[in-house]
Amino acid sequence: MWRELAVLGRDARSGGYRRYAWTGADTDCRAWFRAQAEARGLAYELDRNGNQWAWLNVPSARAEGTESADSGTVSVGDAVVTGSHLDSVPDGGAFDGPLGVVSAFAAVDALRARGARFAKPLGIVNFGDEEGARFGLACVGSRLSAGLLTPERARELRDGDGVPLPRAMERAGYDPDSLGADPERLGRVGAFVELHVEQGRALADTAHPVGVASAIWPHGRWRFDFHGEANHAGTTRLDDRRDPMLTYANTVLAARKKARLAGALATFGKVSVEPNGVNAIPSLVRGWLDSRAADEETLASVVAEIERAAAERGARDGVDVRVDRESFTPVVEFAHALRDRVAATLATEGGAGVPLLPTGAGHDAGILSAQVPTAMLYVRNPTGVSHAPAESAEEDDCVAGVTALADVLEELACR
Repeated sequence: MWRELAVLGRDARSGGYRRYAWTGADTDCRAWFRAQAEARGLAYELDRNGNQWAWLNVPSARAEGTESADSGTVSVGDAVVTGSHLDSVPDGGAFDGPLGVVSAFAAVDALRARGARFAKPLGIVNFGDEEGARFGLACVGSRLSAGLLTPERARELRDGDGVPLPRAMERAGYDPDSLGADPERLGRVGAFVELHVEQGRALADTAHPVGVASAIWPHGRWRFDFHGEANHAGTTRLDDRRDPMLTYANTVLAARKKARLAGALATFGKVSVEPNGVNAIPSLVRGWLDSRAADEETLASVVAEIERAAAERGARDGVDVRVDRESFTPVVEFAHALRDRVAATLATEGGAGVPLLPTGAGHDAGILSAQVPTAMLYVRNPTGVSHAPAESAEEDDCVAGVTALADVLEELACR
């Protein structure tokens, strides 16, 4: 499975992945997911928001006259679901998202090989547009399904070329008219467990190939628009300029300082410039801030300090600064009962527990946590690099992740 998926959407020059929502690479990944589901005889579904589902049903339906030990109903409200996403950030790594989907199929194979008898429905999901690389909003598929993103707001999303989300979906062969909350399908789910490559090095120096998530830091994205005045770079005196690039550059440095003082994180990772000429002073610089902190009060304070620094520098430079919050996810405390049950399942025979890890990275599991009990497993990342081609995990650790996921699914779906 890994070899088949590894070639899809990979850029030969950078070595990274460009699997953006509703593009050709995304279509190829979706076809791969469906083929894996059908090869296993799983019931395939595409929901109203473009998320893909594959269902393994319960043996209890045999009492109703069916012949297969895996057949039955998927409408039970305590179904166990696992999975992740297949899209990527620009030039992203191979593991972020796909490791969770591949491991989900592999875990089902392992459970069948064990002769596991399922007492609950078991599902695998590929959530669409988790990274938000194309339309600027993370976790679009899961946000829509959970009702945290309205269809009206989703239809306003546009990519860098001005293509709206509905048109992109139509071009990929999907119907955007059905976008919206999906309480019926989420109502089937009693627990969602997402396996993910670790995005950090907390496990790297331990004997543990797998850890369990404890919480996700609150995080969000803010767009900063710096409006100045376009002019000739070779004839306009420095004192006569209203250069928004100066204000932007100062804001980038201020963000680093404010975050460091607060023990938070702040990153300007995307920028656009108009008119974007070498010999022209910009009229507009637009930068996107990603900020995260251990608690919402700290996060709000850091972002406010960055906004204040931008406004103060803008006043000096004759630049108008406007800030728009594009997304926000509050702190996620994973369901303690489910988290503790997962951790207990993975404890060694001697009673040694697995590490509980907080993270600053957002996930579909975090989005769903307000409506569905969710938990996460992390597979050790030796370098800690993520969202880059150097992202990695050792094969033995990936196998350990599959085994751990299968153990957890057996505990949740077969007991």
